[in-house]
Amino acid sequence: MAQLKITQTKSYIGSKQNHRDTLRSLGLKRVNDVVVKEDRPEFRGMVHTVRHLVTVEEVD
Repeated sequence: MAQLKITQTKSYIGSKQNHRDTLRSLGLKRVNDVVVKEDRPEFRGMVHTVRHLVTVEEVD
């Protein structure tokens, strides 16, 4: 199964509480943190919510 490498590229300061909660639930705490998650619809939706704060790469 494919995986997603999610990197937080921008700070969440000044963003909505929902965006902060989404970053935290993805496992991202600060800028340049990286997590690898399975490519599932749940994670795709979370990434879509904070797409302006993260970058995503597909990893095999």
